[in-house]
Amino acid sequence: MSEVEVVVPDLGVEGAVEVIEICVSEGDQVSPDDALVVLESDKATMEVPLESGGTITKLMVKEGDKVEQGDCLALLSATGAPKKPESQSVEQPVSESSDKAAEKAATTTDSAADEVASGGVMDVSIPDLGGAESVEVIELLMSVGDVIESDQTILVLESDKATMEIPSPAPGSIAEVSVSVGDLVSEGDLVARLTLSEDSEGAAESTQQNPSDNVAQTTKQSKMTEPEIEDLKKKKAAVRDENEQSTSTASAHAGPAVRKLARELGVDLSLVTGKGRSGRVVKDDVKAFVKGQLSQTAISAPGGNAYGLPAAPALPDFSEFGSVEPAAMDKMQILTARNMQRSWLQVPHVTQFDEADITELELFRKSKKAKAESLGVKLTPLPFILKACAHALASLPQFNVSIDMENQLIIQKHYIHIGMAVDTPAGLVVPVIRDVDQKSIWDLATECAELALKARERKLRPAEMQGGCFTISSLGSLGGTAFTPIVNTPEVAILGVSKSFYKPVFIDGEFQPRLMLPLSLSYDHRAVNGVDGARFSSHVASILQDLRELAM
Repeated sequence: MSEVEVVVPDLGVEGAVEVIEICVSEGDQVSPDDALVVLESDKATMEVPLESGGTITKLMVKEGDKVEQGDCLALLSATGAPKKPESQSVEQPVSESSDKAAEKAATTTDSAADEVASGGVMDVSIPDLGGAESVEVIELLMSVGDVIESDQTILVLESDKATMEIPSPAPGSIAEVSVSVGDLVSEGDLVARLTLSEDSEGAAESTQQNPSDNVAQTTKQSKMTEPEIEDLKKKKAAVRDENEQSTSTASAHAGPAVRKLARELGVDLSLVTGKGRSGRVVKDDVKAFVKGQLSQTAISAPGGNAYGLPAAPALPDFSEFGSVEPAAMDKMQILTARNMQRSWLQVPHVTQFDEADITELELFRKSKKAKAESLGVKLTPLPFILKACAHALASLPQFNVSIDMENQLIIQKHYIHIGMAVDTPAGLVVPVIRDVDQKSIWDLATECAELALKARERKLRPAEMQGGCFTISSLGSLGGTAFTPIVNTPEVAILGVSKSFYKPVFIDGEFQPRLMLPLSLSYDHRAVNGVDGARFSSHVASILQDLRELAM
């Protein structure tokens, strides 16, 4: 055996990145593609896999270290990659048993890949999903034999908050489909094999002349009989059923070592609050969750739930009273319900009500209508509210924090990213506008419109809904005088905006009609006291009343 250094590969980012998780221990036996460490930059989390198997003889880094491309991560006594099965000639008769044939079909070897490549077949894999993992295939827009164009959508994925269309990287015909509706996929997973063509028209003619060629080629490569194919389908279906049962755990922000620990302890990671950067779940979070659950179980009342509250009574049979139609909750509805319930039960809410005189702001905004049209931008009150909240967050930094009660820490943030709640046909989503304090009103107006459109079309990337410090929920276009928004934990405050209205205000010895904007500021009383809540809402109101305050 030879000892080799395992180094940081090219990560596509500049500067040092942090080691946030060690996935192995010294003395561990490892295989090719096993995760060694998990690295995290400001924008992404990356697993570093091993290129060969062997034994970890020494770890050269620890959690929290900063590393760059080329730095040594570990020493490995390499045993080499597992021997790959030799490829069979196409003319050779099938002689393996069903189990062996299924095993060969389930395992993609390098020699088979070379064989495919030499025949003009391209592997189509899942591209970078912006950090999302185990994303569900909700629509399959291809089948074996289909002729497709370059950039034509071949499947649609859905995460908790967004849908993503995956295009074909080249024109050709589908030789093999490797996924089904309901499968969970991640970056790099194989979804199809594409028989390349110089142009789509030529590929179409070829397919029309002999539509069974692609199927025959796939069958020859896999060397499987019909019973063996059916057996493999059953095995895949069993794996898919198991994956569906663990969808919530698979979508959690956690590394392989943490997932392994969660499986061993029987923990659903979607229920664990991550204390790592960007809400990442670490091993201590899993252990603390188990400890908390055991403690809660001991004090919960008989018949209670995980929060120690009495269980809700069973629902009656509503069909006894009239016609009903049950409908399953979709992912977004389930996730929103869980988050709202968790925040309401765990965060001590206080709501501060106020009003902002926006009479002059509205005159100014309407005076810019011509310029807005020339720029192709719709100038609404929201960019002004975003700017006012950013100024208030900078002036009152106790609102720009998150609380770690377990470790008794207050995490102060030195950036100002603000989420805006968007109502979509599929439910409420909150895209995040970054560095609001550094952008102009025109920039904010443009970004608000773009993100709102992407939200309604369910095209938001996961990264566009992460990292918020504060949230604005505006019901101004719908009506109402006030409401109590629920804090979007781990943030500590949210501003609700209701519909503006005219009311008489006593100014300079007389009543004058003024346009007032109702504000409802909900905050986490563990981080913010009542005096600061009043200061924040007053600060926002004063800026909206006189925009010159932004220059002070």
